[in-house]
Amino acid sequence: MATVAERLRRESVARAGKMSPAERLSEALALGQAAVRTYAHAHDVSVDEARRRLERAGQSGRRASRVMLRMLE
Repeated sequence: MATVAERLRRESVARAGKMSPAERLSEALALGQAAVRTYAHAHDVSVDEARRRLERAGQSGRRASRVMLRMLE
């Protein structure tokens, strides 16, 4: 007997398999935008501020690139 999570995963994979690459990209971008709006609402900040915070959090702990550091000088 499959769990709900397994069933949902199978349905999601099947749905994505029927989509073109452009459609999958469009859906991924829409989901990302929805996540930023949800974060902004939950933290009572603007969407732009939410995007900045999430980008900073994504870079946290990453090693700085010498090329990027030179570009910022």
